[in-house]
Amino acid sequence: MRTGWTSNAGVGIRDLVPARLRRAWSEQGLCPDRDLYTLFSGHVRRHPGRTAVIDSAGSVDYAGLDARVRHIAARLAESGLGDRDIIAVRVPNGRDAVAAELAVAAIGAVALPYPPGPGSRGPASLLARARARAVIVSHLSDAVPGARLPWLESVFTLGEGGRAAQSLAAPARQPFLPRPVDPEAPARILVSSGSEADPKMVAYSHNAMAGGRATYVRALHTGDGPMRNLVLVPLASSFGSCGTSVTLAALGGTLLVQESFDAAEALRVIVEHRPTHVFGVPTMLRRIAEQPPARREDFTGLQAVVSSGAALPDATAEACRARFGRPVITVYGSSDGVNCHTAATGLSPETGTGLPDPAVARIRITDDTGAPVPAGHPGEICARGPMTPLCYVADPGLDARYRTPTGWVRTGDRGLLDDRGRLHVLGRIKQIVVRGGYNISPAEVERELAAHAAVAEVACVGVPDPDLGERLCACIRQAPGVPPPDLRELTTFLDSQRGLERRKLPELLLRVEEMPLGPSGKICRRTLALMAARETSDIR
Repeated sequence: MRTGWTSNAGVGIRDLVPARLRRAWSEQGLCPDRDLYTLFSGHVRRHPGRTAVIDSAGSVDYAGLDARVRHIAARLAESGLGDRDIIAVRVPNGRDAVAAELAVAAIGAVALPYPPGPGSRGPASLLARARARAVIVSHLSDAVPGARLPWLESVFTLGEGGRAAQSLAAPARQPFLPRPVDPEAPARILVSSGSEADPKMVAYSHNAMAGGRATYVRALHTGDGPMRNLVLVPLASSFGSCGTSVTLAALGGTLLVQESFDAAEALRVIVEHRPTHVFGVPTMLRRIAEQPPARREDFTGLQAVVSSGAALPDATAEACRARFGRPVITVYGSSDGVNCHTAATGLSPETGTGLPDPAVARIRITDDTGAPVPAGHPGEICARGPMTPLCYVADPGLDARYRTPTGWVRTGDRGLLDDRGRLHVLGRIKQIVVRGGYNISPAEVERELAAHAAVAEVACVGVPDPDLGERLCACIRQAPGVPPPDLRELTTFLDSQRGLERRKLPELLLRVEEMPLGPSGKICRRTLALMAARETSDIR
């Protein structure tokens, strides 16, 4: 088994988990020991007519999707792309994004999906740091100028080509002939949503994606037949990786997607196409739950609503349970390498929900020295298991900071394991507001504010202050049909009813009609912080 790879552009990707552990996980059946395209093509042979993807263009079955995958793979291969090459994929949610990522896996290359959107500074940085050799885009206008990317050799478009790009619509010179790929080789790079100064890039193997990461999704399914997963977030996001690699390649299910999130359209898809599971961040789920009832609204077939990507407020969970009449499951997930149901799943405690699954990743809580702490004591959440990634890409500093010599991942999140072994997530270690030398956790204040009847969504951010360094601003979207709360009402609620320490109370209030969302669908705190600083400047 190899423990290190180097892309043709010279970016080293090595496995920081001891090889003996990787072998043991495969021998125990916790990883399939097959590459993603081999797994996908097995489903094609077994059920070619099963619906693979439902998107805005309709539906495509496994045989039709495979034909598209093979065509793209042939075009990539005849351009000289193959083993270990990093290929960026900047394509909106839909069958083309799915086919492109599977084609990259089929030729043994490494997919670097990232959400499309305006601007080129962020994408250019990703492609430059990864030394991507090629990029696949929907239209040439989505491509990043190659003059700033000396390692970028090829730009492919799904539409018309030209002098600056090759069209993947053009016929291939010869059919694609698949061959097995090392299942421990890198398959996909997950991009964090940017809690660091630059988004982290995390390399995952075929086994990690189709093993541990697929196991947590499979565990959500309680019925017969294949899963039908409506994934509301971008497939290019960390949370969205439960789409192509997991729902299709690993599990052989049906993937439902929107090109971009629309709450009314999402409700229509749920009613018309009857997914078994809906995956979204809390903001998305709350907006769907608040939609007017659809005609003949029927949620037959829906097993659960799955929330991840951010803390799930109790009010949002209750709104979803009331609307759909189904369990709302919270999953703690991170691009760094962990997925786990949390203690706040909303399911019966007798089911053991919230217990870390060693078939996904073992979890331990450590102190500042890296030593494990007793049950009930908070510390840093660390994880290691079949879904653990290989390493960070092009950043040995992150490897040194977040990985241990024995393969554990330090997530940078605070949490605790209670006396029953259930995980409680307490927020980011770094995500604090420092007011006059006192650290305030926005996550703690948000959790308590979300219990107020007039608060539909809340995010707390720091606003610069010349005297105290920062002040805490509560940014809220009020619940429909109730009077808007003022700052005094909210702080009185936090103090008298929720028991929050007075020095943690927000001093500023920003009301928004809609929370700004980042590319991954989560609330964009950077945008809120800028809005809060601007809107509250006259009252400081």
